Amino acid sequence: MNTQPSPLSEPSSDTEATAAPPWPEVRPIANPALELMVQHQLSGSHESEHAFGRMETLAIQLAGIQHLDGQGMEGLHFESPQLVVFAADHGIAVEGVSAFPQDATLQRALELLAGKSPVCALASTQGFAVTLVDAGVATHIAPPPDVAPAVPLLLRKIGYGTRNMVLAQAMSVAQMRAAIDAGMDVVKHLPGNVIALSNISVGGNSSAAQLLSRLCGVPLADACGRHQAQDEVRAQRKLERLFAAASRHRKATTALDVLASMGGFEIAMICGAMIQAASEHRVVLVDGFVASAAALVARALVPAVADYLVFAHRSAEPGHRLLLIHLQAAPLLDMELRTGQGVGALLAWPLLLSAQRLLDR
Repeated sequence: MNTQPSPLSEPSSDTEATAAPPWPEVRPIANPALELMVQHQLSGSHESEHAFGRMETLAIQLAGIQHLDGQGMEGLHFESPQLVVFAADHGIAVEGVSAFPQDATLQRALELLAGKSPVCALASTQGFAVTLVDAGVATHIAPPPDVAPAVPLLLRKIGYGTRNMVLAQAMSVAQMRAAIDAGMDVVKHLPGNVIALSNISVGGNSSAAQLLSRLCGVPLADACGRHQAQDEVRAQRKLERLFAAASRHRKATTALDVLASMGGFEIAMICGAMIQAASEHRVVLVDGFVASAAALVARALVPAVADYLVFAHRSAEPGHRLLLIHLQAAPLLDMELRTGQGVGALLAWPLLLSAQRLLDR
C-alpha cells in the first residue's frame, strides 16, 4: 500500500478538480401520460387507486426508463442482467477503522473469482452474469494457476489502493478521472439493459461516510454511526481518524473535490458506471452504502442519473439510512444486511420481475 504523498497527491483547487470533460447525455424519464397508463394497467377497474403502493412507483420508474420515446405501454423487457463488483483498497484501513484486515479485500475477491462467494449462488439462481473489476486492490489478484475462474476478472487497477486520507489526498485528480472513465468503459462493453453495481472494499464505508458528511451536511458522528454488532472502542477510533481526515481536507466541498480527497477507486468507478448506464437507458440496481455514496456523486455530476437508479436495499450501516433519506430514495428491501458484493441487489431482483409480470397482464 502506497500511503506516501506524491506530486500528484497534492490538494487540487476547485477549478482543477471540477474541470471534467462533458459527461454523456442522460435524459430524464418523467412522462405523466405514461404514469397514468401504468397506473391504469395495475389497477384496472377493480382495484382502489394506488392499490399496489410502492410496487406502482417501481413499475412507473421501470416503464419510464424503457419507454422514453414511446407513447404506448409496451410492457417491460429485461435482457442479459449484469452484476459488476468493483474491488479496491483504501489507505485509511491502516488506521484500524475496519473490523477486517486489509487483505480481506483480496480474499473476498479470490472467493468471488472461484465461484465460492454466496453472491455466485444467488446470481446463478437469478440469471445474472457476474464480473469482478480490480479497481485498485492493494496487491495483485492472481487466480490459482490452471484453474479457469468462475467469474471473469477485468483489470482496471488505478493504483495499489488509495493513499491514507488522514495523511494525504486519497486520489490525485488524474487518478479520479481515470477511475470514472474506467467505470464508464466497463459498462460500454457489457451487454443487457440491467446492471447491478456493488463493491468489495475494506475501508469503503469510511469513504462513504465522509462523502455523506461533506456533501449532505450530515454530522460525521452520525454518518459513521455505530451499529449494534460493532466494537465500541474500534468505533471511537474510527470516528477520531475520520475527523482527522475531514479536518485535513476541509477545503474540499464540491462532489469531485471530496471524491478525490476522501473517496476510493471503486466509488469513482461505480460513479462512472452509473452515468454511462443511465446514458444507455439501463436499469441500475444500487447495492449498499458504498454504491449509494457513488450515486451521490453521480447525481451531483449528472442530476438525471437519479431517474435510473433503483436502490435495492438499506443495509445495517447507520449512515446508509441517512444517505438514502438525503437521496429521497426508498429502498426495495430492509433486511439488515452487512454484506456487499451485490447480495442485496440480487435479493431485490424478484421485485423487478414482479413489476414486469404485473404490467404484462
